[in-house]
Amino acid sequence: MGSEQTADEVFQLLSDEIRLDVLRTVAVAQHENKQTGVAALSFSEIYDRVDVDDTSKLSYHLGELTGTFLRKHDDGYAFTHAGEQMVRFVLAENYRQPPDVGPIETDGGCLFCGETSLRAVLEDQYFMMYCTACDRPAYAYRVRPAQVRERTGDDLIEAVIREQAGDLLKTRRGVCPDCTGRLEKQVVAAENHPASGDVSLSFATVSECQDCLRVLSLPLPTATGYHPESISFHWEHGLDILGSGVWEFNRYLHDSKWTSERIGTDPDEYRVEFRHDTTSLRLFLDERAVVTRTERVRRRDQSEYRS
Repeated sequence: MGSEQTADEVFQLLSDEIRLDVLRTVAVAQHENKQTGVAALSFSEIYDRVDVDDTSKLSYHLGELTGTFLRKHDDGYAFTHAGEQMVRFVLAENYRQPPDVGPIETDGGCLFCGETSLRAVLEDQYFMMYCTACDRPAYAYRVRPAQVRERTGDDLIEAVIREQAGDLLKTRRGVCPDCTGRLEKQVVAAENHPASGDVSLSFATVSECQDCLRVLSLPLPTATGYHPESISFHWEHGLDILGSGVWEFNRYLHDSKWTSERIGTDPDEYRVEFRHDTTSLRLFLDERAVVTRTERVRRRDQSEYRS
């Protein structure tokens, strides 16, 4: 198949059950053989495993898949990147509606009232956190059916935390967590940020993928929290950034322990400060939310000591 196919032509390739069966067959063979590299299946091996009338029909379907979903090697047929992604999506049945898991009580923070008890539910295929006191939203993130099919309660929350941490680490480095395309990031005033609540969130980051158009917006301190210096600082003070949900950080925003401010213009420069007892970590960022320098501050008798 040509490399200039349109999206509708690509998806039409999967409208035949035999072609889907071919993709499943290659995936199952790869799993059975415990292949760690590129797994290839010969024409005869595919023919033995797929329910198809004759070799000419199989040859036709393999020809349609090759170049888009399969690559042809001397040893047989193997996945392209698109084939690998598509077959995992099909095998996991992530095209189905996720099951309802019911409300899950968990700890966190509400930006509106400061309550630290939240309720997690699935709503319109999103993982939603609501405050148990004022019932206003505290957090929202995507979920996949496979993610919730075998998990409930704390196990589901842990799975969301792990996926979210991986996504935000990629986002911080300008890599889209969905398509791995390039993210454009900028710092914006947080006056109209949907999670601004009743606290003064000065600034937020907006990360927009230039390829798949995904947009991720977070309070500037929350996004900056995934910088290595922040991860280390908070670990030293008993907070595991990578093992915590974003909704847990709302309490620090509400209590003004995590703050952001603009400290320079032309060009714009911002400072995020994380406070813990008498110690603070300050990170300085440019207009694209890139950390340019950091400093640690100790306060004694109204005096500051930088390191």
